[in-house]
Amino acid sequence: MPVRHLPENPNLERLRKKAKSLLRDVRSADPRALALVAEFHPARPESFRLSDAQLVTARMYGFPGWPRLKRHLDVVGRYSRSPHLVEASGDPADEFLRLACLTYGADTPDRTRRADRMLESSPDLAVANVHTMAATGSADALKSLLSDEPGLAVREGGPFGWEPLLYLAYARLDAPGRHVESARLLLEAGADPDAGYLWEGLTSPFTALTGVFGGGEGDQPAHPRAMRLARLLLEAGADANDAQTLYNRGLGGSFGDTAHLELLLEFGLGVGDGGPWRARLGQTLPSPPQMLRDELATAALRGSAGRTRLLLAHGAEVDGVGGHPAYGGHTPYKLAMRNGHTEVAEILAAAGAAAGLDTADAFVAACMSADAEAVAELGPEALARAMTTTPDLVNRAAAHRKPAAVRLLVALGFDVNHRSRSTPLHEAAWNDDVETARTLVELGADPGIKDTEHDATPLGWAEHGGRQEAGEYLRGV
Repeated sequence: MPVRHLPENPNLERLRKKAKSLLRDVRSADPRALALVAEFHPARPESFRLSDAQLVTARMYGFPGWPRLKRHLDVVGRYSRSPHLVEASGDPADEFLRLACLTYGADTPDRTRRADRMLESSPDLAVANVHTMAATGSADALKSLLSDEPGLAVREGGPFGWEPLLYLAYARLDAPGRHVESARLLLEAGADPDAGYLWEGLTSPFTALTGVFGGGEGDQPAHPRAMRLARLLLEAGADANDAQTLYNRGLGGSFGDTAHLELLLEFGLGVGDGGPWRARLGQTLPSPPQMLRDELATAALRGSAGRTRLLLAHGAEVDGVGGHPAYGGHTPYKLAMRNGHTEVAEILAAAGAAAGLDTADAFVAACMSADAEAVAELGPEALARAMTTTPDLVNRAAAHRKPAAVRLLVALGFDVNHRSRSTPLHEAAWNDDVETARTLVELGADPGIKDTEHDATPLGWAEHGGRQEAGEYLRGV
């Protein structure tokens, strides 16, 4: 059985109850409980006790024993925060900070504008305390304050219980500020360049680096001084193996230029021990070499020739397999081919990648590259198998901005309105991809279908994400 992931905001008491429940089930000879014991207990105890149930529970979640699991939960409890759930405050300074910063869960388009309006009407908010000084980049006030009380540089507080450096990194204000100078003052006074928190207890820390680079599933903006702040943090000792930054600017979010990746590689991405966060969280965080494998897999999955070349030049394993379920256990070459990114596949093959594909993968690759001749040569059995095993190919083609592949797939009989979490038209809307959206509508896509997670139409996705061109097109459909 595979190791399970701990739930969000894991709780020791709930896990104790889980172990007690397992104990009862084992003693009543429940087959599923006995299977768990056989899989995760290193021995076969004659008398199954609570300590055995706790051991099995710990090993189910990837920990060698109950004490190690408890230590992990202590770390999670210390650093877990839920900024997106913090309610409005009657304290003006706290309310200002609550609105001024990215929370990765409540980042509506007008949120930071409200913070800017608060600052315009009450300029003194900028210097109300060390946290607002950091968020606004009020360097002169911060310098004066820290000269008297340098310990404030690491004082947790404000609405999210963060250190000042995190408010600086996650603030997104229009008001100008001297943020680089302010960050330097905080670091010189003892601020931790690896400062961060665990969002909802998830073990991929949202660090100061994560904050300045932004990005993510909501396409959150980077800090206006992102590159200068990131370099300052790295020069001060921040570890470049920053899992959440890589996710936010790659697999799970914004996928633009490679500036962040070049900087992280310059400062040691892919090597070292993973820094203080991996020391705290252990194997729940990927190792630095695995992060590099994941990045190459992401470049292949999303079709970035530039990223692929960059990562190979820095020693990424050409056939290394990414650890995230999104990669499906495929090598980068297979990922590139299965998603129609032939240029990336050619780069990988030239670098020595194993380039063979079975019939199923070859069929998907032909569809995604809109090669109708190759599809026909593979025959009706391959088509029938693909329609059963990968019914979401139109969704995938839309997500990768491939209108020609969309046309071919729909002609083959794939459902233009296939909905797993969302439909192909949702994907085109989120990408602000009018060409693919128009192709889908011409082929019969229904703009009124709602996704299963947010109960929103493709137009709703476009409007939520500020995708203006797609929104304008969909409003006229």
